[in-house]
Amino acid sequence: MFPQRTMLRAMRSPALGRTIQRRLASTESKFAGAEDNAFNRERQAVKDHAAATSVPTRNGEGVRDVGRGEGLTLRPCSAVIPCLLISAANAYNLWNEHWAHWEHMPPLEERPEYPYQNLRTRNFCWGDGDKTFFWNDKVNHHKKD
Repeated sequence: MFPQRTMLRAMRSPALGRTIQRRLASTESKFAGAEDNAFNRERQAVKDHAAATSVPTRNGEGVRDVGRGEGLTLRPCSAVIPCLLISAANAYNLWNEHWAHWEHMPPLEERPEYPYQNLRTRNFCWGDGDKTFFWNDKVNHHKKD
């Protein structure tokens, strides 16, 4: 089976090579077969016209075909860094407003404890057994009866 394939490939390759060479040398049409239709010819004419009449940009390159992922894009730093700075400033302001609001609330010991808070069926295996793993003494309080 393999020698037959090799022989068939050897017989086909010169004809294929001549066809490719002939196509590269021709100037009639870049399309062949099913690709050679009015739509593709018009599209190629538009691209050729755009390439010939494009205005160079700052870096000396012409306008590129955006449809193929070759479009001019913003540099990441020009958009990302300002967005990060604005987001960081917003987060800092919200953090300060939160703790300013927290100062106006009554102390932890005076706040009501609702029946759904601090449910315990058994003690935890660390510490005094009453505090969860993420317990924060500044914001969490457990009233013991």
